[in-house]
Amino acid sequence: MSEYQYYEFQAIDRPLTAKEMDELRSYSTRARITPTSFVNDYSWGDFKGNADAWMEKYFDAFLYLANWGTHILKLRLPARLLDPALARTYCGGESASVREQAGKVILSFLSEDEEGGDWVEGEGQLSSLISVRAELVRGDLRALYLGWLLRAQSGELDDDDAEPPVPRGLGQLSASLEGLAEFLRIDSDLLHVAAEDSSPMAEVGIDRKEMAAWIAKLSTREKDKILTSLVVDADQTQVTELLQRFVKEHSEGHGKPVTTGKTVGELLRAAEEYSTERSRVEAERRAKEKARRDREAAIAREKHLDSLAGRESKLWGEVDALVASKQPKNYDQAVAILVDLRDLAARGRAGDFGIRIEALREAQARKPSFIDRLTKAGL
Repeated sequence: MSEYQYYEFQAIDRPLTAKEMDELRSYSTRARITPTSFVNDYSWGDFKGNADAWMEKYFDAFLYLANWGTHILKLRLPARLLDPALARTYCGGESASVREQAGKVILSFLSEDEEGGDWVEGEGQLSSLISVRAELVRGDLRALYLGWLLRAQSGELDDDDAEPPVPRGLGQLSASLEGLAEFLRIDSDLLHVAAEDSSPMAEVGIDRKEMAAWIAKLSTREKDKILTSLVVDADQTQVTELLQRFVKEHSEGHGKPVTTGKTVGELLRAAEEYSTERSRVEAERRAKEKARRDREAAIAREKHLDSLAGRESKLWGEVDALVASKQPKNYDQAVAILVDLRDLAARGRAGDFGIRIEALREAQARKPSFIDRLTKAGL
């Protein structure tokens, strides 16, 4: 099987400088490099850079996938926007980890499929997940909890390890968080049972007048610092931090996570039980649907046979004409008519069908294609 590896880095908080772009170009002559990204894929050879080092120095997001089943997502945030200690409460292992470097927090999510993955192109995947970072910046902890679920699913945790606080809104994931759960291959049944203890997340709205009044109360020194960072450094972090403060003070949209007291083992068993029950209900639904379709097909079949009753002699004549044409498509049509004649015979309305079909077989024995069709139709 051919090899496929895909690497994509994105710079969000600030663009790359010309010097930085030249530094990246030295690692690859064929990569697509822009002021905000580095993208390359490999069907032979390998990436010559160091993803962790690049995340520390250049980029805010990184996605990697390989056709043997490895998926990796890394996100970098300012430490003042995401408490590293809080992040480690959820992501303190191998499948989901936290690293702090120079005032930045780097989250890493790793999903491995030992059976190998389907061939999935990497192009466009990071763009569908990038909003996860913005949600984390706003104080939304659901991505961290998904990281913890990944650890539980991967067998990193002991059965008696306690579940961390459950954030709001697990049952109403955003498109990007749904994409993250899919990218990490988090079991949907496990996510379902975990979400049962998660209260709904209220809409977080920002009223312009309310925001203006709140900003007016900030000190002149603080506002000057924010404006200077924006103009001189193009640093959006100050504004984001300000928005985070406003949301926390004026909205219960994210609320406090709920401590359930459940263990990893309890969650995994609940997921297994839910999966079994869901499969049973789905099997019953499919059986009922099949029974309904079979009834409708039987009724339609009976109506069709009713319409043919009394026309048996004409139908046998049509069969002879179709077979004589020696055309495969006419053979198929002849067999369909013969099936109708057989079913009419089963009703006692088509004479001695068995004798006539045997005579037809003998007469057309030198037409193996037609005989083969008869055999496959059970005639």
